[in-house]
Amino acid sequence: MSGSDVVRDVVRVVVVDDHAVVRAGLVQLLDAASDVSVVGQAADGAEVLGVVATSGPHVVLMDLQMAGVDGVTATRHLVAEHPEVQVLVLTSFSDAERIVGALDAGAVGYLLKDADPADIVEGVRAVHRGESPLDPKAARSLLTARRRPPAVELTPRETEVLALVRAGLANKQIARRLGITDRTVKAHLTSTFARIGVQDRTQAAVWAERHGVGD
Repeated sequence: MSGSDVVRDVVRVVVVDDHAVVRAGLVQLLDAASDVSVVGQAADGAEVLGVVATSGPHVVLMDLQMAGVDGVTATRHLVAEHPEVQVLVLTSFSDAERIVGALDAGAVGYLLKDADPADIVEGVRAVHRGESPLDPKAARSLLTARRRPPAVELTPRETEVLALVRAGLANKQIARRLGITDRTVKAHLTSTFARIGVQDRTQAAVWAERHGVGD
């Protein structure tokens, strides 16, 4: 059999986007590829399950920001009901929170809408091959978020005490201001210093000013 006689595996795709113009452009782009066929469209996350049930796609190209049911929620439901279908996110957002949310929901790839059209088509092929394409901007966002120290969560009382430390009050003054004992103030400071990673009141005051505690 000659190479020209080999039947290529056609990737069946459902396109989900709430902007009709964007959706039409994606359909035209994907259908122009000889090995990709758009078998369904949905204007929001609420329509996806019905479209997938009737069209049997291999890949769903999923927008995230949509009115009604968003892409993350739709992905979660889709993966639960149709685990054989691969979800590739295509969105304008590259913040780590959205990326992690989409991947946690079951998406296997994450591309941005400003990607080269050829990269979007190749992303669909890659997902069908079992790969997980990730836009370079999205990857950088994830790496940056992993390097960033986790947010410090102080209790309301710890925040009050730290704000007064920043204001220059001594422990006895803080105790009188808050109606608590000196010992309680010291306990709160010990806990707060450990949480924010400082050794003394001066470092704590600097940390409080830098993070807007007491503003």
